[in-house]
Amino acid sequence: MAHENDYQPGSMDISAHKKSYQGFLTGSKWTFILVLGIMVFLAIFRTH
Repeated sequence: MAHENDYQPGSMDISAHKKSYQGFLTGSKWTFILVLGIMVFLAIFRTH
């Protein structure tokens, strides 16, 4: 078990966290674009 005195602020490697977050943002962006495209398509080609 690590002691509280062993922790050095700012020394944690967060590169994997940054990569995951960047992937989340990229996925969210493309999902939004896809949904927006579907909505435009449906608005243009809707049938009654």
